[in-house]
Amino acid sequence: MVRIKLWGSLRSLAGDREVLEVEARTLKEAIDAILEEVPALEPQIKRGVSFSVDGLVYRDSWFVPIDEAKEIVMMPRMVGG
Repeated sequence: MVRIKLWGSLRSLAGDREVLEVEARTLKEAIDAILEEVPALEPQIKRGVSFSVDGLVYRDSWFVPIDEAKEIVMMPRMVGG
């Protein structure tokens, strides 16, 4: 099981949960498991999310390996310039 911390507005969409625990070996598997557990996150995930894995931010890198030893944070994708 990996622990995924939710950042910002994602918490309110997940019923004020700060952390989700899911079975996953990659970020893509994590997204699939999160959508099964918290369908209310689907619109935001479709708009875009990023993940921080041990402090490195990934977006659209769905096959990054993850495990329970890593610190993982899911956040809404930031846009602008």
